[in-house]
Amino acid sequence: MTRFLSSEFFYHYRRNLPAIFGSALLLCFTLMAIFGPLLVAQDPYDVTQLELMDSFKPPVWLEGGDPRYLLGTDGQGRDVLASIVYGARISAFIGLAAMLCSCLIGTTLGLVAGYYGGLADSVIMRIADIQLSFPSMLIALFLMSAFGTGIDMVLIALTAVGWVVYARTVRGSTLGEIQKEYIQAARVAGLGNVAIIRKHVLPNVLTPLIVVSTIQVGTFILIEASLSFLGVGVPITQPSLGLLVKEGFDVLFSGIWWTSAFPGLFIMFLVFGINLFGDFLRDELNPRLR
Repeated sequence: MTRFLSSEFFYHYRRNLPAIFGSALLLCFTLMAIFGPLLVAQDPYDVTQLELMDSFKPPVWLEGGDPRYLLGTDGQGRDVLASIVYGARISAFIGLAAMLCSCLIGTTLGLVAGYYGGLADSVIMRIADIQLSFPSMLIALFLMSAFGTGIDMVLIALTAVGWVVYARTVRGSTLGEIQKEYIQAARVAGLGNVAIIRKHVLPNVLTPLIVVSTIQVGTFILIEASLSFLGVGVPITQPSLGLLVKEGFDVLFSGIWWTSAFPGLFIMFLVFGINLFGDFLRDELNPRLR
């Protein structure tokens, strides 16, 4: 711990206000997603705890607000704050899981393309180029519409659109690494290709992966929220933040703004915090950008 506190990374971090603010937002949202269900009185998806007579109650500071519901309720009598807490867990899980799957597949393909080159490189990169010619949201929407909804399908769709960034990033870093003398020395020493990739190339391409992974989590949360808003994301029995926004949007123009506004604000600040911290990591881990 002492070594970290005296490191150059922490020195720059404590002097970077946007990074501190972004990491503070992430910490707050993480704690809310983990411990929030212990703090809210209602499980919004347990029908035995819902009361239709409490539907569409405004936030507590407005006229007609109920102290039991800090941010008001929706049309089914669900506490908006409790819904956000439970929905954040689904959105965070999808964002992190999709990032890990995309990173695993994209990193593997990027290492193969960059290290071996030739036909493997041509095929992988041409597939990547074709996919990049279409918006990620359009590809994800097509996959969800074609193969159905559900958390598992959302993960597959996000992985299908996310691996390209990792593959291109890792390929570029690998092409730079294999030209260095230590790779040539490893080959002379008799190490096989797989051993060289695992022991020498992969550890040296992890730095850009950390930056990409941080940004991708926020991107995946936004794409998932968009899919759920369009009705092709997670089912209503496992609602995410995007589905909460959609449900509130249906009554937004009736003056019942809180059911959509608060989940939307949560998504905005969550992704904002991720991007702030990701920008700091990008600048810190790439000395040429300082």
